[in-house]
Amino acid sequence: MQNKKGKSMLNRILISSILFAVLATPTVARADDKADLQHLLDEFLTGQTQALHEQFWADDLVYTSSNGTRFGKAEIMAGFKSSEEQNAQQTEDTPSMTFSGTDVDIRLYDDMAIVAFKLIANQAGKVFATYLNTGTFQKRSGKWKAIAWQATKVP
Repeated sequence: MQNKKGKSMLNRILISSILFAVLATPTVARADDKADLQHLLDEFLTGQTQALHEQFWADDLVYTSSNGTRFGKAEIMAGFKSSEEQNAQQTEDTPSMTFSGTDVDIRLYDDMAIVAFKLIANQAGKVFATYLNTGTFQKRSGKWKAIAWQATKVP
């Protein structure tokens, strides 16, 4: 009888340990995913390079802009060529545009995430425009990629 109680207790401890390990692991992974997405967003907003855009957007991206047009990654990447040409024509006196994100809300759903935030575009130290952005991300091959994007200009 004592042997059965001992086995029963050992089984309970073993099951409790396994449940704890299984339940604790997603919490750590989810915290890491939130930190990864926040870092990705911060790097993207401050970098604005062609290489960052290439890494940030998924190849099958659907982007709906604040003016109501819809396009994909190819159009964004093509915009860099014309931007480089425009930059070559601008003078050094033209203040550059900088971007930041506030009120960031990251919600995780397995291998998907929604990142909603307020985008603030600054030029010459003044707010040029403000947008509400919502990005849908999917983790692919261990990396988060934006697969859908919606931008709404704040009047």
